[in-house]
Amino acid sequence: MAHAKAVDAPPSPGPAQPGTGGNPWLVLLAVSLGVIMVMLDGTVVGIANPSIQADLKASLSDLQWVTSGYLLALAVFLITAGKLGDLFGHKRVFLIGVAGFALSSVGIGLSAQLADIIPGLSPVGALIALRVLQGLFGALLQPAALALLRGAFPGEKLNQAMGAWGAIIGLSSAAGPIVGGLLVENASWETVFFINAPVGLAAVVLGTILIKDSRAQTFARIDWLGVVLLSGAMFSLVWTIIKAPEWGWGDSTTLTFGAAFVVLVGAFIFWQSRASQPLVPLSLFKNLSISIGTVLMMMVAFAMFGAMFFLGFFFQGVHGLSPLEAGLRMLPMSAGMIVASPLAGMAIGKLGPKITMATGLLITALAMFLMSRLGIDASFIESAIPFVLLAFGMSPVFVGATEIIVGNAPVHLTGVAGGVQQSAMQVGGALGTAILGAVMAGEISDKLPGYLGPAAKMFQPDQLAGLEKAASFGKVPPGLPQQIGDAVHNSFMDGMHVAFLVSTCIAVLTAALTVFVKAGRKTEGAPVHVG
Repeated sequence: MAHAKAVDAPPSPGPAQPGTGGNPWLVLLAVSLGVIMVMLDGTVVGIANPSIQADLKASLSDLQWVTSGYLLALAVFLITAGKLGDLFGHKRVFLIGVAGFALSSVGIGLSAQLADIIPGLSPVGALIALRVLQGLFGALLQPAALALLRGAFPGEKLNQAMGAWGAIIGLSSAAGPIVGGLLVENASWETVFFINAPVGLAAVVLGTILIKDSRAQTFARIDWLGVVLLSGAMFSLVWTIIKAPEWGWGDSTTLTFGAAFVVLVGAFIFWQSRASQPLVPLSLFKNLSISIGTVLMMMVAFAMFGAMFFLGFFFQGVHGLSPLEAGLRMLPMSAGMIVASPLAGMAIGKLGPKITMATGLLITALAMFLMSRLGIDASFIESAIPFVLLAFGMSPVFVGATEIIVGNAPVHLTGVAGGVQQSAMQVGGALGTAILGAVMAGEISDKLPGYLGPAAKMFQPDQLAGLEKAASFGKVPPGLPQQIGDAVHNSFMDGMHVAFLVSTCIAVLTAALTVFVKAGRKTEGAPVHVG
């Protein structure tokens, strides 16, 4: 069929050009600045959520959309964005993504002012819309960044590069809660988005200077039908995931969007097997390591991002900490990645991905289990121990899965491979947030009346539903007796504990998949072999 050689050789004339040129470590510095901006944004949003909720009167659904709208845009556009980098040059696409991400971040900080200018637009609506735009630009820069690294580093040093990459991400994650806490506490939540402007400017300037432009293949036409089918499929999937807790998993609307995903995926696969220049050559997934690495990335993101969504509310709502104190509480996890990521790269190089990643997942499971035992009055040490364990558990999985997916792909498909890796992470994160959010809400609804006891009779059904929503934030509405406050906090803790236990089980089950992966060093432009 037409796609049979799509991975074995570039579909356009001429050999694949591997390099970004120049010193690979300077290339790492330049692209890391762009990703640092994204990571800072991701970590500070969690700290800012309670302030956003109070200032904009946002509901839990609104705050989930602040996260999920971003994830939706990423998931829909990542693979297409990776292909654009493969066709038009990874440097060019990376710089456009960085500039757009920084500008949309500034817009988010000005969302209240934009709502005053645009009739019918609420501040929350403006914030969510700009988060979607931010996600589209983030989709441009992330696969391009990974492709630039793959092109800059020889195969034998790719593990080192990915380890250093993880350390830089850990450093930015560590700085995020501290910077975010300081800004929210001493300025406003808007300033946590404004900080992307100087970081983005630095990334554009250094990227322009340090990165040599490269193109993995000469110009080829874009598979627009493939783009439409894949985008529609990803939208249907993530939309279903996001809305199912609200609609109900057995609701006809949920089933309709789920069916649309299945149909569109089937149509996409059918078209890719016949297109002369497919968006995603299907033979890429004949490499078992790439396929398993994609599943690993999705499942570990499910466990991590889904469970971690609630920690900001735990520390600020239930534990009663300030934004800065909450950021300091989460520092051990982010700071641990600075040490854990380079060690993970070294361990994968010496022990291989199977042992390293399986061990990391089991450590992750232990960390999640310990988090399920946290109490309302948990001390710094009690929360720091599982956070450090989580850093040393997650780092081998993220570094290993990224290296497996991007490192096993031929160079002319590194952008697509980077898009696959990022898509798996974002879809997993969206799944985790939606499903574990539904699990937590169900547990709160089940346990809160019991904790209220006779006091439950003082609430009408709609009032009790409102109290359950407040419990999802870990917040106690003002003016209520201490007994009701205790009931809200206890039901929140039960819900959070169940979410972490589900994540524990997922980490253990995912560890079994690592037996199927191989590091599979490839020379530039070499074909991908099965297994």
